[in-house]
Amino acid sequence: MIDFTLTENDEAAFDYERAAALICRKHARYYDENEHELAPEKLPESDEFYATHPKPPKPGPHDTSQACRLPRTAMIRYWGDYTVRLNRDRGGLGNAALGAAGTPEQKQKWGHLCLSMAITEPGCGSDPSRVATTAVLDESTNEWVLNGEKIFVTTGLRADAVVLWATLDKSAGRAGIKSFLVEKGTPGFDVPHKEKKLGIRADDTAAYVFSDCRIPRENLLGGDESISKENSGGFRGVMKTFNMTRPLTAAMGLGLAEAALDFTRDQLVEAGVPIDYMAGLSRQSAAAEKFIRLEALWDASMLTTLQACWLAGEGKPNNMESSVSKAHAGGAVRTITQGCIEILGAMGISRDHLLEKWTRDCRITDIYEGTGEIQRLIIARGLLDYTRNDLK
Repeated sequence: MIDFTLTENDEAAFDYERAAALICRKHARYYDENEHELAPEKLPESDEFYATHPKPPKPGPHDTSQACRLPRTAMIRYWGDYTVRLNRDRGGLGNAALGAAGTPEQKQKWGHLCLSMAITEPGCGSDPSRVATTAVLDESTNEWVLNGEKIFVTTGLRADAVVLWATLDKSAGRAGIKSFLVEKGTPGFDVPHKEKKLGIRADDTAAYVFSDCRIPRENLLGGDESISKENSGGFRGVMKTFNMTRPLTAAMGLGLAEAALDFTRDQLVEAGVPIDYMAGLSRQSAAAEKFIRLEALWDASMLTTLQACWLAGEGKPNNMESSVSKAHAGGAVRTITQGCIEILGAMGISRDHLLEKWTRDCRITDIYEGTGEIQRLIIARGLLDYTRNDLK
């Protein structure tokens, strides 16, 4: 039986994260309005925080599993702010791909670097099987020659290197797509600009251009054997990375939605609007009824996220569940933050508060790691046993 009950150790760990998140929130508006600046790797208050806040105990045998702690921790961190961290982690999405599909030698060589992952292109957004960036092996030099353009690369500026999706054979579709490790500074690898966005403005989302970029043959993720194995460095192997990262993306959005709910609840209490959870919806004011429905939507989405992470922690298949959590959260967080604005009226869109920022920031939840539409196709295939061609 799945049990998500928190222990005292769990609560202590989450209280620690929440205290750090409140500090990050103080800087949120500045980096939203000054998007040309990257939020620092470490905030000025970090040393004082670590000196005055002892680290929480490590998970014990009776605490929530690490797989279930992870999304809760993500929710709290993003409850503080999306782009500001007390002490930013160095890893990127590419590090997860390296861990899932890299050879032991590649993990040793590249594991200490921050790796972005470059998939999306101007001509292919939600369908990564249409990747047009090419990789051609020059056997005379034993090098791969890369050509193409990538957009919306998360951690694109901070990253030291990238896991690049490219095709060896366009006619082969997904089977021809492989991943390559490319270090910043390699001739032919350019970062032309930082993307301007509606939300998460301070986050470093960048564009990449590859023009006759040459990399060693051994930089093929998974090694030469992966060319004949779709499950290794190929499309299917690297896509398995998303089975854990999609629930975490859902958790990130749910953190923002929780912040919106907390702010709205405080404003309702201050305005003297009672929320009576025992009275039933028909006996609430219109504002309280709407708020309770938004809270219920958040709870449902959180549980789908925790289930997907629990399955991953138990080593069980979670492909469909991870898509359910991502698809549900993508819609839920937009409904929740927009609903909070509707309850609060003009206060909800005032830049004196962060609610309007959270509303903009959370929209990425439905885009990152595959759009909501793509997640629903995955769910349909899982439930109905459809092939890819059946859903065209």
